[in-house]
Amino acid sequence: MMWQSLETYLLLAAALLILSVVASKFSDRLGIPTLIIFLVIGMLAGSDGPGGIYFDDARLAQNLGIIALVIILFSGGLDTSWKRTRTVMKDGLILATAGVLITALCLGVFAHFIFDISLLEGILLGSIVSSTDAAAVFSVLRSKGVQLKGRLKPLLEFESGSNDPMAVFLTVAVSLVLTDSERTLWGLIPMFFQQMILGALLGIAAGKLAVFLTNRLRLGYSGLYPVLTLGVLFLTYSVTALIGGSGFLAVYLVGLMMSREEFLHKRSLLRFYDGLAWLMQIAMFLALGLLVFPSRLVTIVLPGLAMALFLTLVARPVSVFLGTAFSKISLSEKVFISWVGLRGAVPIILATYPRLMGIPQSDLIFNTVFFVVLISALLQGTTIPYVAKKLKLDGIDQAETRYPIEFVEESEWKGELQEIIIPENSWAVNKAIVEIGLPGEYLLVLISRGSEFIIPNGSVVLLPGDKILGLAEGPVHQDVERLLALKAEPKPVPKL
Repeated sequence: MMWQSLETYLLLAAALLILSVVASKFSDRLGIPTLIIFLVIGMLAGSDGPGGIYFDDARLAQNLGIIALVIILFSGGLDTSWKRTRTVMKDGLILATAGVLITALCLGVFAHFIFDISLLEGILLGSIVSSTDAAAVFSVLRSKGVQLKGRLKPLLEFESGSNDPMAVFLTVAVSLVLTDSERTLWGLIPMFFQQMILGALLGIAAGKLAVFLTNRLRLGYSGLYPVLTLGVLFLTYSVTALIGGSGFLAVYLVGLMMSREEFLHKRSLLRFYDGLAWLMQIAMFLALGLLVFPSRLVTIVLPGLAMALFLTLVARPVSVFLGTAFSKISLSEKVFISWVGLRGAVPIILATYPRLMGIPQSDLIFNTVFFVVLISALLQGTTIPYVAKKLKLDGIDQAETRYPIEFVEESEWKGELQEIIIPENSWAVNKAIVEIGLPGEYLLVLISRGSEFIIPNGSVVLLPGDKILGLAEGPVHQDVERLLALKAEPKPVPKL
């Protein structure tokens, strides 16, 4: 029939994609996470909405979600600044592991009483919604122009990017215990260490391999480099998962390890995977929106709202405050980290596991998870900028700028590109470059000022907050940074 032709399906897919992209423009203005708009469009296109498209294939949705999550996690790791992540590694790992576990247990106990289900089923529900979504958080911050002070942004990026493997493990582990009477939670502890250790080892090794292949193969066409890295990415996930490791942890670490290094076409690969990650997120949320039946959510509105509020006001803050009890993070920063724990795609993908494993309460779990994610994103997503300003945590963005150039070291000289921000109280402010006396070994390549890039020459005047990109060896960068950090003009060294 005509309505079942390939052209018809392509027409529907194209219409949904274009509508989602256009709608994202309006979501930015409203301060609503863009991904929620994609989800709502999927619901409207579904069988309960005006679109009338019937879709109830949990297996297909889960497979699409896994593929999408592999690409999204890799893209997130690749786009992470390793230099900034190192300073928050300890706190981030605690929040991504112990924090997720504490959130799952708190929600599990609450769900046990509010839904009158077994404690183990409650923990399963808590495990599914225990991880946070970085894309949702930072899409709101970008749309409202909010920048975060200090280590907040890299901490939130690292935690959100690395806590999905823990949530996946808890969901699968509890589901196995529920479906296999011979298994116990204590017996799954060795499985946890096996998954995390294998995932970490293979992810680090694959990341180094990807950098080596990219720099050494010298492919004749630049378009083949994304294909090469995509092959390494899926190879890493599949091999890790087949031998009992965490494939999601492995692919995230592949991206994180690659972000540390300079390699051919790094900037173009970043742009490619950023676009591909957005495509995957849109496709995944549309499919999951089609999968849910809004008419079935009516019965869990009140308990679902209670779950969302408990997660936001109790479970997440408890996990953050316990996880950072021995950290130097300030009280206001802990409050903000607690508030920005938005839920996104991963919980909805994980909610398909109980369905496919035949767990009796799977429909209740799926509908509750969907409702919790929706309420969490709407409640927290619209208030993040206000909370950041109220806690006085918004400030100058210290993130590294994405420059439209790249440098790959191919000789014995150990020079590297580094960025330095001109402090507000620097003596060099309002002075021309020629007046500063930069070292002869330092090559000033480009200046970033707001949203524009300036090609430097001797007459260009530096302003507070300018980001200068220079090419030199490590010690020279340190000399320049110290020079620009001075508040008073240095006295010239007398000649002998």
